[in-house]
Amino acid sequence: MAFHFPDQFRFADSHEYVHVEGDLVRVGISAFAVDQLGDIVFVDLPEPGVQLTRGTSFGSVESVKAVEEMYAPISGEVVKRNESVLASPEELQNDPHGEGWLLLVRPSELAQLKELMDASAYGSKVN
Repeated sequence: MAFHFPDQFRFADSHEYVHVEGDLVRVGISAFAVDQLGDIVFVDLPEPGVQLTRGTSFGSVESVKAVEEMYAPISGEVVKRNESVLASPEELQNDPHGEGWLLLVRPSELAQLKELMDASAYGSKVN
């Protein structure tokens, strides 16, 4: 199965994505990662106000197969978390690049975006 990834997104090796929206970035996990997990039953996300450090765990996704850690693709402060995904984890499976986003973050180092893969490079890696 070939996956399509939005051109404006940037991706980490660990399958999280970043989408810049003004002075904030939207963080989620890629459709490929969601597909690999299978049926998602639980999502654990940090509270607003928490400081993320790039490369460190910020939460987990539990599926019927496994529990996987998620790693911050960029450093910054959590401004908002997607409460609807916490209440209905299947939302993440249905639309991981849209309504299934996880966090809104105020980045502390936008230069970190340059270290993430563009959609084409990420697609070549996973497809």
